[in-house]
Amino acid sequence: MYQTTYHRPSSVAEAVRMLGEAADGKFLGGGQTLIPTMKQRLAAPSDVIDLRHIAELKGITVSGRDVRIGAGTTHEEVANHSGLAAVCPAICYLAGHIGDPHVRHMGTIGGSISNNDPAADYPSAMLALNAMIHTSKRALSADEFFTGLFGTALDEDEIVTAVSFTAPEKAGYAKFPNPASRYALTGVFVAKRPEGVRVAVTGAGEDGVFRATAIENALSRSFEPSVLDGIAMPADGLMSDIHASAEYRANLIVVMAKRAVQAANG
Repeated sequence: MYQTTYHRPSSVAEAVRMLGEAADGKFLGGGQTLIPTMKQRLAAPSDVIDLRHIAELKGITVSGRDVRIGAGTTHEEVANHSGLAAVCPAICYLAGHIGDPHVRHMGTIGGSISNNDPAADYPSAMLALNAMIHTSKRALSADEFFTGLFGTALDEDEIVTAVSFTAPEKAGYAKFPNPASRYALTGVFVAKRPEGVRVAVTGAGEDGVFRATAIENALSRSFEPSVLDGIAMPADGLMSDIHASAEYRANLIVVMAKRAVQAANG
């Protein structure tokens, strides 16, 4: 690891100021991506600004079906929040199957969506839930926030502070995990509302998380796994790597969508 200067701000405003004063600073959420990258000398920020101790970034609020999750909330806290489980158990399930216990106790929802790894779980939930991403400057819909592979609409000095959404009537998540990392080879989050169904896919797209409109249209007609029989997702635009081919991932999208719907229906 290259030499760096560590900072521990106590507020979002202080963190933004510290970044502005740094030659090449980086924000640290849970550290599950940045720290390993620094250890491998693939990143060498002059300053690391640790967001983990900022109180205003923490906590989960559930009011009726309206949910707000602070960006500094860990996966473990999301997984075990009883109020959240009462209105949207799918996101608790998702959080409880991220990585291993170490990752779940350190990693944060804000860090995950800010990094937008193509195999991360949370981006699919945010997109399917039509969540709002709140930052130190503004609020963006998930459709606006995720812009491509490891890409977001965040400015360099912008910090995700919270996510919010209204819990749908039903939601479910299913993924085919890499057996070593627990990253999604393919994961599908489905959310049903009176106005229709949103379906988001992670782990499969060459350009990161995306919505599966063909599956959305089918499930909007009937929210049952059987309506997906015969649907074939195209392999164009899907990843091929040492873990799975694009064709295999195309098949997994439908299989995981069926399992997600089954989970949503209880």
